[in-house]
Amino acid sequence: MSSHCLPSLTHARKGFILFLVFGPEKDETSQSPIVFLHGLFGSKQNNRSISKALARDLKREVFILDLRNHGQSFHSKEHTYSAMAEDVVNFIHQQKLNKCVLIGHSMGAKTAMTVALDSPNLISALIPVDNAPVNAPLKSDFGKYVRGMQQIEAQNVAKQSDADKILKDYEESLPIRQFLLTNLVRGDHGAMKFRVPVSILGDALSEMANFPYAESSSATYDGPTLFVRGTKSRYVSDDTIPAIKKFFPKAQIADVEAGHWLISENPEAFRQKVVTFLQETP
Repeated sequence: MSSHCLPSLTHARKGFILFLVFGPEKDETSQSPIVFLHGLFGSKQNNRSISKALARDLKREVFILDLRNHGQSFHSKEHTYSAMAEDVVNFIHQQKLNKCVLIGHSMGAKTAMTVALDSPNLISALIPVDNAPVNAPLKSDFGKYVRGMQQIEAQNVAKQSDADKILKDYEESLPIRQFLLTNLVRGDHGAMKFRVPVSILGDALSEMANFPYAESSSATYDGPTLFVRGTKSRYVSDDTIPAIKKFFPKAQIADVEAGHWLISENPEAFRQKVVTFLQETP
């Protein structure tokens, strides 16, 4: 098992996607590599543990990416699914991955679905996690998170514990606050700031509720597809299944006992669903 990554940068130059890769070297595996996309306010770091497990179990390379405006990747005022999908397609070409398995959670799920519909020839299998190919209001408190993060920056706090106190007024759940605060870094003058462009992502929230393909579109991805949804989440309700089947005719749906953040809430159940699916996929 090897892992390697690009040199750490504050954030990469425009168009440059930062990534980590786990698993056997390319010449040691004949199976499609996996490309793993995080959700809103996440980063490649969120998916390190599960990616190591999948690389081990499936003997495949697993690439975990920082999408634009996240982690250490470049910042851009354009934050749409079409733009992120284009970034991912460029990454696949740059790394010469040919056909790959695309896994994405939440924002990453809609990005992965967009890639599969835009460039189906690049994708050997698709696993969207807790999101559906529909226009739907964000069902979590992302707007509140943005206001809390902006308040933290406005207060020029010097310690993460002080930032957490401010964020408590906007989010009761400690795990969610801890997740958001993984984006907090020390600025040039000692005050804490967010490495993600909070105002850009705040302005993009309505765009993140959309899906770039209209229901009238004839686009489909006909490859193996597994939608994994949390039983306590409302993002992939039974009402979305007709849209799922329209765009992804071979889609299967797997339930995991968890909420929207199911990969971190129930990683073992998620791992089992993915491993079983991919072991049965040519």
